[in-house]
Amino acid sequence: MKKLTRYISSQIFSGFLLVVFSLLSMLWLTQSLRFVEMVTNKGLPLRLFVELTTLLMPQLFSLLSPIAVFAAVLFVYNRLLSDRELVIMQASGISPLKNAAGAFFIGIVLSFFSIYVQNIGIPKAEGAFRRLEWEIRNNVSHLMFREGEFTSLKENLTVFITKHEKDGSVSGILLSDETNPKQKVTLSAERGRILYKDDHPRIILVNGVRQEIDVESSRFTSLKFERYSVDLGAFGKSGLKPASVREKSLLQLLNAGGDTNLSVADQRKHIVEGNRRITTPWYNLVFALIACTGLLIGNFNRRGQTKIIAFSVASMIIIQGLDLIFTNLAGRRLYFVVFLYLNCFLPFLVCLYLLCFYNPFIWRRLQNCITRVRHA
Repeated sequence: MKKLTRYISSQIFSGFLLVVFSLLSMLWLTQSLRFVEMVTNKGLPLRLFVELTTLLMPQLFSLLSPIAVFAAVLFVYNRLLSDRELVIMQASGISPLKNAAGAFFIGIVLSFFSIYVQNIGIPKAEGAFRRLEWEIRNNVSHLMFREGEFTSLKENLTVFITKHEKDGSVSGILLSDETNPKQKVTLSAERGRILYKDDHPRIILVNGVRQEIDVESSRFTSLKFERYSVDLGAFGKSGLKPASVREKSLLQLLNAGGDTNLSVADQRKHIVEGNRRITTPWYNLVFALIACTGLLIGNFNRRGQTKIIAFSVASMIIIQGLDLIFTNLAGRRLYFVVFLYLNCFLPFLVCLYLLCFYNPFIWRRLQNCITRVRHA
């Protein structure tokens, strides 16, 4: 029996990896399109691009994992049934519950792994993604200023840089500043360096010339300097975003009701997210049992198990839909949180009951009795 469980578990796990990596690849491709602009317009290095998009994977995995394990279990058990292997197991006296041990084991393993992803992987990835995205947009000088191109930082402020040096400095700088409508200022320097103070960029120019034209009097002035500082604060005006709900720990989410810094709506949102972190991982186990229960307790049909498979798929879709509905309702009224738990664990109990106690002969007798009563 242990060998049988290992065999089924290995088949399910192989199918799960195939499905989940296929879906992750497609979603990674679609999500990465959001950052193509950073590659084409800002010259984002491939390493940073891959790192940025990879940080999205834990969140996508938590969404796809239950669906992938459902598809893998359904495929494996349907193939076992089509190849008559499952029929032989049932004929030899192996109960449906024992036949479902492989799916149960994989569901348990993936549920615990999903708990880790939900409560540790996703918060860390979200925090790293938030900081990296801010750094790329506001705090990376070689992305802010591209060699040989004019960069408009804000209205009437343009910077041109000839080359980025290996030590982090820049050379061949030209800056046009017309932010003050009464004067036009042009700065040129041999070298410079971009520094940051209070999350705002500042460029330090070395060995250059400052030329100014007074618009009203048309007076021209020129000044040589050895060191000159220009504040580019408006370009970096968007500070680091505050931590999102997904970055917070489970205890912070569940105890959000006492956080006076949050509005009532945000408190509900945090509490719902905390409860979903408890229920969502267990959908791996629930969907694994839903996928195999119908095939294990249903009657074998040589033409295929289309009806049973369709019913299993419909059940999975309904449970997923109800989870979304109850999540939205719980965001408005917290007493709907109870339905999140019912929607998760009630199907599990139903599957467990059917695997342990389902007897098709009782249902046939009951149908026969109903038919007799109707004819009578």
